[in-house]
Amino acid sequence: MDLLLDLITTLSRWCRGNLHDISLAIMATLFVLFGPGINAWVQRSISSFNFFLRTLIFVLVCAVGYGLAIVFLTPWLAQGLGYFNNFTLAPVLLLVFFLIGVLADRS
Repeated sequence: MDLLLDLITTLSRWCRGNLHDISLAIMATLFVLFGPGINAWVQRSISSFNFFLRTLIFVLVCAVGYGLAIVFLTPWLAQGLGYFNNFTLAPVLLLVFFLIGVLADRS
C-alpha cells in the first residue's frame, strides 16, 4: 500500500510541475471535441444574416473566441486543479483524461 501511495504522490508532484501544460491539453482536447457542435450552432444561429456578416461572425467566434477561451480558461483550470493535494491530483487527472477519452470515443 505504501508503494502505491508513493507512486501516486510522485506522479502528483510531477503533474503539479506541469499543471499549465496539462490544463492546456485538456482545454484543447475539449475544444476539438465540442468545437464542431459549437460551430454548427453558430452557423444555424446566423444563417439568416448576409454573407459578409456571417463570415465575419464565424471568423470572430473561431479565431478570437476559441483563442481567448484557451488563453483565459487554461490558467483557471490549472488553478482549480492546483487545489487538489498530492494524494488526489494524479487520480483526478487520470479520471479526467479517461472521461475525455470516453467522450471522444462516443463522438
